[in-house]
Amino acid sequence: MHVSSLQRQLRIGFLGCAALLLSVSSFASSHREAPLISNDPLADNTDVYAFKSPDDPNSITIIANYIPFESPEGGPNYYNFGTNVRYEIHIKNKTSSAGDDITYRFTFSSTNEDPTTFFNIRLGKQNLKTTYICEKSTNGGQSFTTIVMGGIVPPANIGPRSIEGKTVGLETDYNTLVEGAISTANSGEKIFCGPVDDPFFVDLAGAFDVGNFRPEGNTTNAPKDGLNRFNVHTIAIKVPVNLLQKDGKGISQAANILDPDFVIGVWASASRKMIKTLYGGGDVGYDGKFVQVSRLGMPLTNEAIIPIGMKDKWNSETPYAGNDLQFAKYFTNPELALYMDDSQFGTAVPSLNALRIQTKSLGSYDFRNGKSGLYGLKGNPALDGTALAEAAFGGILLPDNASPRAVDLLPIFYTGVPNLSPYQLATGKNNNPLAKGKPFIHNFLPTLGDMLRLNMAVPATPRNDPRFSSLGLIKAAVLGITDPEFNGSTALQFIPNMDGFPNGRRLEDDVTTIELQAVSGVVLAAVGLFYDDATKEAPVSPALLSVLGFNSGPTKNDTELKSKFPYVQNPWRGFDYPEKARF
Repeated sequence: MHVSSLQRQLRIGFLGCAALLLSVSSFASSHREAPLISNDPLADNTDVYAFKSPDDPNSITIIANYIPFESPEGGPNYYNFGTNVRYEIHIKNKTSSAGDDITYRFTFSSTNEDPTTFFNIRLGKQNLKTTYICEKSTNGGQSFTTIVMGGIVPPANIGPRSIEGKTVGLETDYNTLVEGAISTANSGEKIFCGPVDDPFFVDLAGAFDVGNFRPEGNTTNAPKDGLNRFNVHTIAIKVPVNLLQKDGKGISQAANILDPDFVIGVWASASRKMIKTLYGGGDVGYDGKFVQVSRLGMPLTNEAIIPIGMKDKWNSETPYAGNDLQFAKYFTNPELALYMDDSQFGTAVPSLNALRIQTKSLGSYDFRNGKSGLYGLKGNPALDGTALAEAAFGGILLPDNASPRAVDLLPIFYTGVPNLSPYQLATGKNNNPLAKGKPFIHNFLPTLGDMLRLNMAVPATPRNDPRFSSLGLIKAAVLGITDPEFNGSTALQFIPNMDGFPNGRRLEDDVTTIELQAVSGVVLAAVGLFYDDATKEAPVSPALLSVLGFNSGPTKNDTELKSKFPYVQNPWRGFDYPEKARF
């Protein structure tokens, strides 16, 4: 797409909000992230993933997880999808419509096959045997069509006597149950719903002890994956690209690997009926319309950005119609940046010592909270032809002299990033960040709301590629700047991990580390606004290497992932020790 036409596309999405200050910080998964939803785990979104299927270049896999911290030993009433909860996956593929362009809706039902026992499984029968209906809307939710009827949800992976046991058990193995639960919708999608290992990994204890992260390799206080050996319930959908692309095009019809017409936004929600009534005898009734009680797009937004007093309200909103603009003030200057700034509270949080924000990038630009960032360039003719020009989006990306992070964190988290200067790699810029550089991302969808954005035209990085990295686009940027295979020109070419977070989110991506690095200014450095100690001769400076060497603790999941759909691993088995828990 030519610069002028891309600018027109951007302008259409932005000019109506040009007077509003939008700046987004970025520390983003949500387990027990808000007061109300922490008391309703069956409706609690934990994570959303959207990625090019690694074994199928013509499909996208979308995963929405619910029910945090499921103990594998949690009997006799094991965790299950709520039968009075409406679970939905929302997809946006154009800016001309007001709401969803595609919606997948799931409702679940459970039956007790043997109410005479307190066991969940006995004599080949299941209690809480669960099925689901999946409906699909392509007209903004005005009407829905059933695409799966009577879908199967596997039972909890209780133990060998319940699953494999003859006579008393189901006389099968758990993999067979999973394979048998994969449905093919009448519209072409593959769908799996059921319990799985929670693929997210994070040092929760460290994170909420005022950022007291314990990097991997810490010998005095080893990091702990707070989700180690916990399960979640997943809704996984493998969708042909042409069903998600706004004009019904397949991958072979993409103009290039950053074709802007192949961008989608994804978020998930859970809703309950307004009225819950408790009757005598233990009966419960649900009445009224459905009301959204949980949502999730970008990982960790509500958990670590929205303040406690607004968390429940955030969960009740959709990312459409400008709803998320009311939360902009909580993102203008990211709180986490205060702990990466020695003039604020940086010395009080030594675990973040490796992360320091530019105070005089290129000799003059200060990106610490409350500083001016690039605002001094506002209106300068040097910005012509870039996204920062007043004729483009200078009013938003350079809103005032005290919102320095609007220029880098906003396009990542509220709109996606356009393939337009200055949002190209420093490669070929000759120390001018406003010059044309090497393209490495275009997932621009200016809906001005929180959702996970993915360019479906970008190929998947093979998982056995030695350059595959959990650092996603950060690693792609490093390769694009330093690797001779990629840094010799500004030509568009595939760089490994261009398909990684925040261009979508793969199961392997270490989003906590990536987002902490982003808060510390690594994206600014990637596009040529290098750290304070950089020189023209050595832009890859010790400060940049320090940021790139930082990790937030656990750097991978507690078990391997599957190589085929649904890719998430079987749930942990409470009966077995870890080395046997997959049988």
